[in-house]
Amino acid sequence: MKAIIYQPYANAKRIKFKIPRKAYDWRRKVMAMNTSCYHKHQKLWSIVHNKQLLSQLKDILNGQYEVRSIIPGKQLAEHRPLTDMELDKVSQLEQKIVLSGYSPATRHSYRLAFIKFMLYHDNKNIDLLTKSEIESYMYKLVTTEKISNSQQNVSINALKFYYEKILGQERTSYDLQRPKRHKTLPNVLSSKEIRILMGTFKNIKHKAIMQMMYGCGLRISEVVNLRIEDIHTDQGYVFVKDSKGKKDRFTLLPESLLPLLRRYYIQHRPAYWLFEGAHGGQYSTSSINKIFRRGVQEAKLNAWATPHTLRHSFATHLMQMGINLRYVQELLGHASPKTTEIYTHVLQMNNKVIKSPLDCLNLGADQPHPIMR
Repeated sequence: MKAIIYQPYANAKRIKFKIPRKAYDWRRKVMAMNTSCYHKHQKLWSIVHNKQLLSQLKDILNGQYEVRSIIPGKQLAEHRPLTDMELDKVSQLEQKIVLSGYSPATRHSYRLAFIKFMLYHDNKNIDLLTKSEIESYMYKLVTTEKISNSQQNVSINALKFYYEKILGQERTSYDLQRPKRHKTLPNVLSSKEIRILMGTFKNIKHKAIMQMMYGCGLRISEVVNLRIEDIHTDQGYVFVKDSKGKKDRFTLLPESLLPLLRRYYIQHRPAYWLFEGAHGGQYSTSSINKIFRRGVQEAKLNAWATPHTLRHSFATHLMQMGINLRYVQELLGHASPKTTEIYTHVLQMNNKVIKSPLDCLNLGADQPHPIMR
């Protein structure tokens, strides 16, 4: 298993290289390198062209690489490849995002939105674009590509971050109109539906992951980030490190889950992360989504359900049990009780206390109308 380092041109600003798909340890270390960038369409990595970074890369690869020359127009060409100047801008954006303490997911989404923005303004210096030009771009996304409100917000945030944090422009120069936020209620499964869903998972790792998410109220990102040391069986809690908003918290460790976790640990012997992939390293969120989707289809449940539905169900079922809102807020890691209060609306929708006025009319719908006899 060897990596490939492509010999850069003398005036190139970045060095491109290819890492084998199963080289998980190399990828993890490259991701942590300063200025590293993955090019999805080329399926290549790159770093800024300097001796120190190249030496660091070679140390990571531990001599298991070969150097190849780049053939112009072949292999490395993508539909409209980024120029060296554009790659530098992307690198600046990513570096500033990391230094600002944003999550890897935010880094990824901002990067994609920013690249799309640069490609749209082909052969233009985006640093000199006016507010009206930026708004015209957003108008095109909304009207032509029909992007969602969340995608629109991501695009706006990415552009605001670039113009404000990197170029240091005044806020008024990129103050864009925000879409109205939809007020949606969380999707919740009943206790009976949860029981049916959990019965569809036969693999012990899959079963443990899903029961952890529901029984502890975890986000999908939190369950893949769990370490073995985060499970405190004696004290009966789970330590959730660096959750959303860079906050640590404690949550429940259900007693009924312990036998399953012990069997899982004995069978799989994870090294560091509680749930690891087939080749080591963290279990992927995409795998969890696929497992959950298969379970929902087999159980014939709400097609709109997602792994996050398990967290919503955890909170709603706790409140149905009479657990104080403040405790539920702490278990979920919500900064404001207003975020947790949304589950009270779900309770109001689910209860049997309020009757429809139609039920009070005693219309006798079961009696056939004379015309129907």
